[in-house]
Amino acid sequence: MEFANKEYFLLLLLIIPYILWYFLQKKRGEPTLKMSDTYPYEYTPKSWRIRMIHLPMLLRCLTFALVVFILARPQTQTSWGNKTVEGIDIMLAMDVSTSMLAEDLKPNRLEAAKDVAAEFISDRPDDNIGLTIFAGEAFTQCPMTTDHKSLLNLLMNVRTDMAARGLIQDGTAVGMGLANAVSRLKDSKAKSKVVILLTDGSNNMGDLSPMTSANIAKSLGIRVYTIGVGTNKVAPYPMMVAGGVQYVNIPVEIDTKVLSDIAAATQGNFYRATNNKELKQIYSDIDKLEKSKMTVKKFSKRYEAYQPFAIAAVIMLLLEILLRTFVLKRIP
Repeated sequence: MEFANKEYFLLLLLIIPYILWYFLQKKRGEPTLKMSDTYPYEYTPKSWRIRMIHLPMLLRCLTFALVVFILARPQTQTSWGNKTVEGIDIMLAMDVSTSMLAEDLKPNRLEAAKDVAAEFISDRPDDNIGLTIFAGEAFTQCPMTTDHKSLLNLLMNVRTDMAARGLIQDGTAVGMGLANAVSRLKDSKAKSKVVILLTDGSNNMGDLSPMTSANIAKSLGIRVYTIGVGTNKVAPYPMMVAGGVQYVNIPVEIDTKVLSDIAAATQGNFYRATNNKELKQIYSDIDKLEKSKMTVKKFSKRYEAYQPFAIAAVIMLLLEILLRTFVLKRIP
């Protein structure tokens, strides 16, 4: 059973102050009778009416709880079906060089790329997805996995200042980044294997050229989508100085020809992102191009299931009224 409006369950907390009020009010308003000696009544057994004195209060609480259950809209579901999913194996290859700190995308290139990649991952729950990061060298941040929660945590842990702090050699080794991603896909049994490579510069480091890595990807049937991120001409870049941060304009040098050739060689596409909106649209386009193939046969029907709670609430309310009016009637 599911509840469409679970927030109404918070109303059940009102029962607690009601119970406290009930016993405090009862204690203050209890009638008394002065007697010279109560010894004869010490062992007198309690009648069944005295034992049931709090039953109306209990019935009122149960009635209120049932009304809350009705407001929460209990529902049942009848469904049957089968689902066959042909997953896609995807490696994200992301540039983390110091130039990715440029703020032509907000808050900077890398954070913008991380946010859009996280949304892309969340929209593809059936796929194996991994993450490679590269600057002057490359390594796997997360191997391919369907545990997307762990993948997203590792993605968010990619710092924008990794190269600046010396955690990874600075530079732009596009060929090494692509090769690392391809190595994770080479043993994949999936029918569709994809690399999404994002960079803001030109290859200037590494032992493998970008086209060598692209040819390896082509031989393994891996399609590569390349994204050149950054505005045209110059971009604001934060420089640390003694007084704090000073912004300077750095030239944007994206090797669009190499990125286009990589995509063409592997039957992928090359994209250019100059702002956050374009970057988001690019990932959306890739998401549409690389949809998982699935055969789904499913039937589902949802039923409102409040009727038993409503009947029980009416019975409880009537029983409470009868007890309070006739059986447990109190004389003022």
